[in-house]
Amino acid sequence: MHAVILAAGRGTRMRPLSRITPKPMLPVGDRPLVAHVADAAVTAGADELVFVVAAGSDHLGDHFGDSYRGVPVSYAVQDPPAGTADAVRCALDYVDGRFAVLNGDNLFEATAVARLFDEDAAILAHRVDDPREYGVLSTDDGAVTGIVEKPDDPPTDLANAGGYVFPASLRDAFDVDRSERGEYEITDAVETMIDRFDVAAVETPRWLDVARPADFVRANELVLAAGEALSVGEQFDDDVVVGRGARVAADATLDGPVAVGAGAVVEADAEISGPTVVGAGAVVGAGAEVSRSMLFPGARVGSTAVLDGVVLGPRCDLSSGACVLGADRPESTTSVVASGDALDSPLAY
Repeated sequence: MHAVILAAGRGTRMRPLSRITPKPMLPVGDRPLVAHVADAAVTAGADELVFVVAAGSDHLGDHFGDSYRGVPVSYAVQDPPAGTADAVRCALDYVDGRFAVLNGDNLFEATAVARLFDEDAAILAHRVDDPREYGVLSTDDGAVTGIVEKPDDPPTDLANAGGYVFPASLRDAFDVDRSERGEYEITDAVETMIDRFDVAAVETPRWLDVARPADFVRANELVLAAGEALSVGEQFDDDVVVGRGARVAADATLDGPVAVGAGAVVEADAEISGPTVVGAGAVVGAGAEVSRSMLFPGARVGSTAVLDGVVLGPRCDLSSGACVLGADRPESTTSVVASGDALDSPLAY
């Protein structure tokens, strides 16, 4: 099974974070968001990965190379980005037979992806409270009978969760017309699949579309809660995990769920409260207080600084004594501190 992973989108709703690095390369735990997608695909049985990437962006290629977890990797360039159906069309020269397509900016559950891969034609689905933000599926006895994009009056609460299996004979289905917003939409190819085949709706209990900074924070919270924040780490406490080469002062306080990435430093008297991820090589200075925050790899929090509900980007150095607070509500994280300049190379995970 070839798995096509769509990773060429501009990520405009994720700004300013997507100005730093392509959205699929944003850190979720100790690896890029798109690496979680690749992990799910490989665990589910994909025997080759095809990443669709934007022209001029080498971040994914530099990170994944030509093999990931023993699975061959290829890259299809979409130039310019012109929608999800166009992205799949760019990858068709790299696939044989029945193939899967996964959005590179979604957080999937590997067991659900495995059930998706078992089908001949299928769409991954997730029940949501407000379906108006999504493509919405209609079903009959487990089979998809229709799909409508962001309807004002949704027919069901079953959202299209950005994962598909297409039969080999559907390669022509991606030659679609431009939509009203000027893009070639995968929804049109899905409609063709529904017309020609029995399409299974494979429900997943856990799924997240990482579209905005708040979703990025939620993605980190989910992998912390699931114990998936670090691929390699040492259990520091029940819900605290510390990566290789990280240094945590003996008198620092870590109240989980917290993940401290490889090579990071937590200095004396620092206090970190979860859900918090301290990225690889990041520094939390002496006496600093960090809670409900995500520190990118290489970020630095000065001594006695206070962060609550903050995303701190790479190359950002908050001076000693600084205080940055997000929203008052514990479930919200709204302060984003990030450079407007793109990184020349991938983040050092």
